[in-house]
Amino acid sequence: SQSGVSEGRLIRTPKPSADSGASGSGGQRELERMAEVLVTGEQLRLRLHEEKVIKDRRHHLKTYPNCFVAKELIDWLIEHKEASDRETAIKLMQKLADRGIIHHVCDEHKEFKDVKLFYRFRKDDGTFPLDNEVKAFMRGQRLYEKLMSPENTLLQPREEEGVKYERTFMASEFLDWLVQEGEATTRKEAEQLCHRLMEHGIIQHVSNKHPFVDSNLLYQFRMNFRRRRRLMELLSEKSPSSQETHDSPFCLRKQSHDNRKSTSFMSVSPSKEIKIVSAVRRSSMSSCGSSGYFSSSPTLSSSPPVLCNPKSVLKRPVTSEELLTPGAPYARKTFTIVGDAVGWGFVVRGSKPCHIQAVDPSGPAAAAGMKVCQFVVSVNGLNVLHVDYRTVSNLILTGPRTIVMEVMEELEC
Repeated sequence: SQSGVSEGRLIRTPKPSADSGASGSGGQRELERMAEVLVTGEQLRLRLHEEKVIKDRRHHLKTYPNCFVAKELIDWLIEHKEASDRETAIKLMQKLADRGIIHHVCDEHKEFKDVKLFYRFRKDDGTFPLDNEVKAFMRGQRLYEKLMSPENTLLQPREEEGVKYERTFMASEFLDWLVQEGEATTRKEAEQLCHRLMEHGIIQHVSNKHPFVDSNLLYQFRMNFRRRRRLMELLSEKSPSSQETHDSPFCLRKQSHDNRKSTSFMSVSPSKEIKIVSAVRRSSMSSCGSSGYFSSSPTLSSSPPVLCNPKSVLKRPVTSEELLTPGAPYARKTFTIVGDAVGWGFVVRGSKPCHIQAVDPSGPAAAAGMKVCQFVVSVNGLNVLHVDYRTVSNLILTGPRTIVMEVMEELEC
């Protein structure tokens, strides 16, 4: 089920795992940073393919497949509010170049330049350097995608030592699955893989008390591979932050059932393939940050807990009956929203009726005209005025990539 977090609950990130030892310091932070850059770069690559910024290009009678023009990309980054100016855009792309994610097609320019030069993502030409860290990361990401597919039931809510944890896998069952899926030939090999995933901060024991052991102990993925990243995060020198919030419905976080008692991790919403999955579940929109959008990182760091008060954006409660009253000051609007490579870009909250809690200003929903405080009337022709946001989110989750949403918006006085 899709779970929300009520007001005043404590949001934490996992502490370094029990077997990480000293690697939880500089070395671990560097691994986390590398992972963030890889995910951010991959999300950008998918978006650029989606919008045909990456394509085959010709120069002097030669064809260069799957490349982009530096100058055009900088225009695109500014147009899509990924960079405020050209200088910032250059710095962002240089970060990707320094990590070996992009390169000049002939490798004649190490610096990313605001000119008509061809660059390419190394993943598009098979030249990406696969060191041990990158291999572990990419392996973890592939396993994560498999586990989050709708037909997979390995991730389940379970209890350990009297505490309930969401989206967990049991070590012994995970090892069976790895062998069954051909990810390992023997259980011993599968267990060695899990040790590597744990060392690289990809999985952890639910309460950080144990290394990976072939047992009935419960584990979770530490990293939210599908959180929609902002390119500007690449310029932050800080280690990934802990501020995944209640509007970041795809992260590991602790949900306190009682402020005085122990807490449990909660991870929300499995998804389909990346181009279909809803940003209702994947966007990291913060209701406790000053900007209101996108906390800076997935749950990788061991920062102190952040107290977040996820208040509704509505000025007052509104009932479905009030919306349907003849002459009520509300106007109906219909949006057709086509999800891009990283989602639709909005957050739904509330119940009977649901409302739009947040909208990513650079996402497809904003481009279609969606705004906060609008009330959701229907999704793909199905009336949802009398259901809660979990049901609405599930409709989007199981529906097509193109969604048609009818909303009601309060008229200006």
